[in-house]
Formats: sequence, C-alpha cells, structure tokens
Amino acid sequence: MSRIHSNVAALRAIHRAERNQQDLQLRLERLATGLRINRGRDDPAGLIISETLRSEIRGVSQAVSNSIRASNVLSTAEGALHEVSALLLELQALVVATANEGALLDEEVRANQLAVDSILDSIDRIGNTTTFGNDKLLDGSRAYTLSNVPTAAFASVAVFAAGLPGNGPRDVVVRVTQSALPAQVAFLGTNAGGVSRTSATTIELRGVGGNELLTFASGTSLQEIRNAINSLGGALGVSAVVSSPTTGGAASALVLASTSLGSDAFVSVEPLSGNFVEAGNVNVLTRGVGTDAGVLVNGVPAAVTGLRADVRGNGLDARIHLTQSFGQTLSSAAFTIAGGGALFQLAPEVSPNGQVTMGFERIAASRLGNPVVGLLYSLRTGAGNDLDSRNFASAQRIVEEAIDQVASYRGRLGNLQRSHIDPNINSQRVTLENVTASESMIRDADMAEEVSSLTRAQILVQSTNATLQIANSVPRLVLSLLE
Repeated sequence: MSRIHSNVAALRAIHRAERNQQDLQLRLERLATGLRINRGRDDPAGLIISETLRSEIRGVSQAVSNSIRASNVLSTAEGALHEVSALLLELQALVVATANEGALLDEEVRANQLAVDSILDSIDRIGNTTTFGNDKLLDGSRAYTLSNVPTAAFASVAVFAAGLPGNGPRDVVVRVTQSALPAQVAFLGTNAGGVSRTSATTIELRGVGGNELLTFASGTSLQEIRNAINSLGGALGVSAVVSSPTTGGAASALVLASTSLGSDAFVSVEPLSGNFVEAGNVNVLTRGVGTDAGVLVNGVPAAVTGLRADVRGNGLDARIHLTQSFGQTLSSAAFTIAGGGALFQLAPEVSPNGQVTMGFERIAASRLGNPVVGLLYSLRTGAGNDLDSRNFASAQRIVEEAIDQVASYRGRLGNLQRSHIDPNINSQRVTLENVTASESMIRDADMAEEVSSLTRAQILVQSTNATLQIANSVPRLVLSLLE
C-alpha cells in the first residue's frame, strides 16, 4: 500500500462507523421510549398493523367506559324507583289499615289521608328531581314520544324500548285476532206458569272479588235472583242478567258473568243445598273462566292478560292497555313512535347492533296506575278514591297496579344491566386484553434484547473508531520511503 490519495481502508472504517453509530442511536431510542417502532421506517408493515390495532384498542376501551357510564345511569334510576316502591308499599298499608274503619276514629282516618298526600308528593318529587349529570331521568324527558294514539282503541300505551331506524318515526300496528271475553255461566229456569223460578236452594257464589253465600226460597224468580246478585254492587266481580226466551214457551236463563275480561276472571256457582235452577241444568258448567284477547303487535304475538298486551320482540318493548270495545272487536289500530328514548352505545362500532335503547317513563302520581283501574293521584284528598270516600277496594287495586308498574320498570332496568351491559363489559375487557397483547407484540420493544443490542453496538462503535485510527496512520508509512 503506497497510495496516499485514496485511503480505502479508512473509507471502509468510516462507513462501518456510521452504520454502527446509527445502530447505537436506534438502540438508545428504543430503550428511551420502550417502543420497537417509533417511526414508519422502523417497520412499515408493522406500523400499519399496529395503528389498526391501536384504533381498535381505543374503540374497545371507550366502549367499556360507555358501558360503565350507562350502568351508572340505570343504577341511579333504579335506586330512585326503589324508594318509590317503598313508598307505594307504605301506601298499600295505609289503605288496608284505613279499611278497618270500624276500629278507627275520624281523626285517625284524616291522619292517614295526610300521610297518603305526603307519599304522593314524595313520589312526584322523586320523579322530578332524580338526575344524572344534570339530566333528569324520571320526569318523562327521556320517554318515547308517541303520536296519533287513538283513545278509542288504547286506554294507555307505555313504550320501554324501541329501535327507531335512522332515528326516524316508527309505526306500531296492533291487531286484535281474538276477542277478550268475560267468564260466564248460564242456568235455565223451570218456566212454571210462564215465570222462570228456582227451587229452595243455598249457593256459594264466587268471583275474583271473593265469595258470598246466597239463599233463595222455593219459587224465587230468576229476576229476583238477578237483583239479589246485582245488589252486592259488583264486590264479587260478578253481575247477573236474565235472558229473554228465544222461542215461545222456552224458559228464560240466568246468565252470570264476570265484570272483568280475560283468563284471570272467573265465575263459580256451587249449590250447597237444593237445586239452584231445575230444568235442563244437569250437565251445565258451574264454573266459567274468561278469555284473553289475542293480539299481534307488528306481527309479533303479544303476551296478553285480559286487555293488557305486553310485547317484546322486533326491537320493541311495550305495554298496551286496550279499551274494552277495541279488545272485543276483531280489528286493528295504529300509533306512531315519533322519537325520544335514551340510546346507549355499548360496542366499539357505531351501529344498531352495538346499541341498546331504553325509554325512561315519567314517574308521577298522575301517571302510575292506568285508566282502566284508575290513577294514583285519585287517592289525594278530595279526589274520587281518597280515604274519606271509603272506596278502599278501588284504591287498593290502583296501588297494586302502581306497585306492579314500578316493579316491572325496575325489572326492565335490571335486565338491561344484567343481560346486556354487564356481559358486554366483561366481553369487551377480554377483547381489550387480547388486542392490547397483540399490539404490544408488534410495537413494544423487548428491553432485554435491546440492552444486549446496545452493548454490541457500543463495542462495535469503539472497534470501528480504533480501526479508523489505524487506517489513517497507514499512509504515513510512505514517509519512510523518503528517508
């Protein structure tokens, strides 16, 4: 080697020194950040996959947060409803206690009525003040908005959940496929002397309201029996009519029917002595049961009790009370869900499959109960079912309906938490663990490997520096030729 213009060995040493220096800087950067990929040139394909996984991680993480927040909202509402339920149970006790009017002073009745008024005020206050993040939950502002509800067909409509395509209106068509019927039994009279009569008998008459023993002397006409039964004022839930003969000389019939409709209604006549009515009644049924209406809601069979239809399917959860005229007519009617309700985003993807909806119905004395049995506000002082009215049976039915409403409401909230939100939180957390582990494998630095590589890079940098010094000293050997 006797050339001095081109020191190839030095060039090689410089090239290797630069590469080793870059490798040293890379290892220092990875150790400082803890990441294997800090920029696109570190691993272009890995960066693309990593960013996709990071996007999924952020979505899943937010879905978990959304679900927890939704659960907190529902728990707040359910806690308020728990207090309403406790107040209604206390109200039930007050009604039953006041029904014991023979043992109460007028002052005690008035004191109980004051307690009733206070309970109703508390229920209204809870409904108006229950909030989450300054948003009221039970004042009706988060209920579904209904329009075009025909009052001739529906006594009341409550929508608890509804999928609204594109947040637009949704029509709900209710079709009655089977009439609701009362329980009914009929007995023929003897028609002696042109007047339907019975023999001497004692019967036990039973209905949904209880039972009563009735005794009739021989020769009592069916009209007199009818009047005796109807004089009970419907307390048994039974009414009586006498049908006219359909043909000349035929006996009239005593028809006993329940005052309510549906499978819960019944009428029972049990002769304890004698023959209730004699002619043609050997094989006549002595107990009759009513028939529930058959109802389809948007083609989905509803669970019907009397005139109350509950439907859960095809993105709709609703309770509809039919009017008696509509429930006994094979026809259809419709209403529109115009909007409203609360929507909870539980999944990372914003789509109907990742969302659940819930309508927060208004809680107030004017809304609890229903138009069929009566509304809770009617128990206030001066209203039709206050304690001074002595309509204790009616008041109790209203309170029981309100208790059932609140319990059903709480059950729906609890079901949404237990069957949808809680499993979703658990599922999303498992997904978050797995996706995070996958992203970490691609992007995070292996610290043990990087420390080892750093040591190697440090040694190589030192080695190339030493090599460069040697390469630079070689041309000086040419001076020995001039000596």
